[in-house]
Amino acid sequence: MQKQSNSKKNILNRIAGVSTRTSAIGSLERSTNQIYKAIEPDLLTCFVNELAAVNGKVVICETNDEMYAKLADLISTVATTQVHCQEPAILEALSNMSIDLGHATAEYDMMQMGITTCECLVARTGSVLVTSRLAAGRKLNVFPPIHVVIANQSQLVGFLDDAIAKVSEKYDDNIPSTISFITGPSRTADIEKTLVLGAHGPKELIVFFSKE
Repeated sequence: MQKQSNSKKNILNRIAGVSTRTSAIGSLERSTNQIYKAIEPDLLTCFVNELAAVNGKVVICETNDEMYAKLADLISTVATTQVHCQEPAILEALSNMSIDLGHATAEYDMMQMGITTCECLVARTGSVLVTSRLAAGRKLNVFPPIHVVIANQSQLVGFLDDAIAKVSEKYDDNIPSTISFITGPSRTADIEKTLVLGAHGPKELIVFFSKE
């Protein structure tokens, strides 16, 4: 019994030590650490190139109207009953174009495409940051074979810690229960070192980016 008590005390002491440490990311010098490679030639181009390197796609649009027109073209390739979205602003914009999408969770088993917003786009890694506080919750970026992300210029940041800072500022003391960085389609090479896309989530990640 004494041995068990000492083990428990050691674990609690280690947890207490972690909680009082300064954040490792917060102490890094951007000018010297390798994770802060230069963003070239600009944020958007860097994001596009990094996402393309992991088989993701970016559709760049000058305006929101152009973005929704191109989104409508993509939706036309799939039955609208198989396209799901929970974001009121996106649903309204598409409804104004006479496109009504499914959104009932009971129909998720037929879903081929999920459309969500995001919190941030991270240029240096080509990542999309989503949280459980978005209208899509935890499901629409995981269930469908095709995950479509709607984003704009104000959501583009340089590095991972910039994204975390943006989320922390937005939610203050009410941080979402789930924060996920999505970098390209789901993938694995566990079996015979053969890369498989869509192993644990979407096979395609498409970001529709509006400069407005």
